[in-house]
Amino acid sequence: MDNLTHTLTAVAISQAGLNRKTRFATLAVIAGANLPDVDVVAWTRDTATYLQYHRGLTHSLLGVTVLGSLAGVIFYYLGRRAAPKASTRPPNLRWLVVCGLAGAASHLLLDFTNSYGVRPFLPFSGRWYAWDIMFIIDPLLLFLLVVGLGVPALLRLMSEEMGARKPAYRAGAMAALVAMALLWGVRDLAHRRVLGLLDSHTYAHENPRRVGAFPAPGNPFAWTGVVETDSSFHVVAASALDDDVNVDEAEVFRKPEPGPALAAAMQTRTAAIFLRFARFLWSDTQEHETGYSVTLRDLRFASLRTELRGFVVDVKLDKNLRVLSESFSFAGTPRPAGRQGSPGEEESPDATPGDEATRPASRR
Repeated sequence: MDNLTHTLTAVAISQAGLNRKTRFATLAVIAGANLPDVDVVAWTRDTATYLQYHRGLTHSLLGVTVLGSLAGVIFYYLGRRAAPKASTRPPNLRWLVVCGLAGAASHLLLDFTNSYGVRPFLPFSGRWYAWDIMFIIDPLLLFLLVVGLGVPALLRLMSEEMGARKPAYRAGAMAALVAMALLWGVRDLAHRRVLGLLDSHTYAHENPRRVGAFPAPGNPFAWTGVVETDSSFHVVAASALDDDVNVDEAEVFRKPEPGPALAAAMQTRTAAIFLRFARFLWSDTQEHETGYSVTLRDLRFASLRTELRGFVVDVKLDKNLRVLSESFSFAGTPRPAGRQGSPGEEESPDATPGDEATRPASRR
């Protein structure tokens, strides 16, 4: 999830009761909830390196335990140097560590809810786990958190004006956390229903081998379905409120035949990193006058609602299959005008992806 969601969730956790245990509790929870994203430093090299290390060890059970405890210890020692306040409890090491761990645990849980997923058992296992129920930045969840935390603050201001008793923040914080859990429950039910609808069909006379359903932002009932058959991937819009899925409107990505250009592209560092991450991997190879262009995509991030293609690897090879360049893009580039979803007419491989790191390959 985005860091604003992590921070607001941390504030809600603290205001639900931890802030009454020790001074600097809220700061410790917020720090614990954001420290796992310290892996952003990997971006300084290139986006492929970031993909390799993002949501890695710092997002594991071991990592969040260390980082959460570290957050608590840091604020304990900083708190001891701060001027004491008679109206607040002094810093308590045990409770500050608990606060840091609560924040770090919330980070791992929130990231588990979306399609990107986490690797909680690193360094012992690199397997990815994802609940697939929440969009990476969910406006509805943000709205619930802002209302739950903001309404009590507004009421306190009004109470001060009228001289009335100030309402506590605790009720709003707990309401926000309960609303978050209810939203997860609704999305989980919708997710299971869509998976059942997708699995109940045949696709071009082929049975599904695997199905996935991935959320849209805001609307908990709108999903993008990805279905793998023996010969193709089918990407189709689905709604948990409908009784069926219109498979005739699916965008079809046919699986390619193996070839030397694809094999050479798969040997690159960027492709190797991507292969460990991708769940619905599709590739496209285009031959042109100077060589080959190979595109790899993870179709769980295929969007039927925008013109962007995301999570894409582009590899360029010369006629002798020597690698000229390799790149990975999170944001991707727009589809060319006129594309109708024909599986053999994927995006132009010569387009330059945005938000990418391209590095020339050494000739061998």
